Amino acid sequence: MIRRAIVTDIPDINRLLYQVNQVHADGRPDLFVGGLKKYTDKELAGIIPDDSRPVFVNTDSAGHVLGYAFCVLQDHRQDSFMAPVLTLYIDDICVDASARGQHVGKALYDYVTAYAREIGCYNVTLNVWECNPGARKFYEAMGMVPQKTGMEKIL
Repeated sequence: MIRRAIVTDIPDINRLLYQVNQVHADGRPDLFVGGLKKYTDKELAGIIPDDSRPVFVNTDSAGHVLGYAFCVLQDHRQDSFMAPVLTLYIDDICVDASARGQHVGKALYDYVTAYAREIGCYNVTLNVWECNPGARKFYEAMGMVPQKTGMEKIL
């Protein structure tokens, strides 16, 4: 079942936040510190009810979170230099390591894109780290194509 996250999901969301951070820490230990997570419980409690930052969870029959999608609405309709569009940015998708291969991520992605379409978004965007080729392959399988490229030079 996919639904909006609720505050009581925070312990399960935390478990996944640690997992996704570890993927990044393994791939880019120069930028990510292992054993940490992106949000505090207080920050999560503020994000979850915020309609401009919807969080969706995919749960099993017992209500345990198998995956999440953190999203951010980006409203460019008043920008003076861009086309007037509403974008749903997927800030983070994570599927529990024990649930991978069960189409949890695909179901979340399909739900998020349907939600974006329903609220009038022009597009769905996200960033993917080059150190996470599995994620890139997944997003390409969902039909996503590169919109822009971030580049760096380590000094």
